[in-house]
Amino acid sequence: MSEEKEKTEYELLPEDYQNFDFSFKIIVIGDSGVGKSCLTMKATKNYFDNYYSPTVGFEFYTFHIKINDRTIRLQIWDTCGQEVYRSLISGFYRNSSLAILVYSIDNPNSFKNLESWLNEIKTQGNPNIKVILIGNKADLEDKRKIKKEDGLKFCEDNDFLTFFETSAKTGLNAQQVFVEASKELYKENLKYHISNRPYTNQLNLASENNTEIPNQLIIDDDNTKDKMNKCC
Repeated sequence: MSEEKEKTEYELLPEDYQNFDFSFKIIVIGDSGVGKSCLTMKATKNYFDNYYSPTVGFEFYTFHIKINDRTIRLQIWDTCGQEVYRSLISGFYRNSSLAILVYSIDNPNSFKNLESWLNEIKTQGNPNIKVILIGNKADLEDKRKIKKEDGLKFCEDNDFLTFFETSAKTGLNAQQVFVEASKELYKENLKYHISNRPYTNQLNLASENNTEIPNQLIIDDDNTKDKMNKCC
């Protein structure tokens, strides 16, 4: 097996999986009604609700994946898109390693408003934050208003990590979005000399120092202690 192929090996784990090596916080943003919550639920719970109510504030999900011999936990903050609640989610940008920016292929305004969301990412987020662009509701092809090429161009023009068209209803690329997010964060943190870096808790660091957290490796303290105790 080549080194490149080995790097891409992964295994999806149950949402309630308890043990993990690395934990990363990501944020899902975009206009209200583009299907952010439905997409996240489909990816993490394999569940779709035609009558899902709009998110108020935020909701929290987890996604577990094993890449090579390491288990990664994504802490997914699914945010509301209504303007009246925008100030409530501004604090979630700062300590996120990756943002998933969502529009709906049948809603031109949601695509137009990507510029506003991108401005929020740039002004309030971690300066090293990665972005994945999502064109959701790909099952509504007969109602499409945004060409796939337009999504690709916006992604390339803004140097985003990647672009997917997805469907929460059919499951198209729903899990793949979070797989790619996990693989990218894992790859980025291989650049660090992990054994020489202090283990830290992301939430404690954020609350105590109120500073921006770079795309660094976050270690779960309990798991770290267990592994250190077992070490030779």
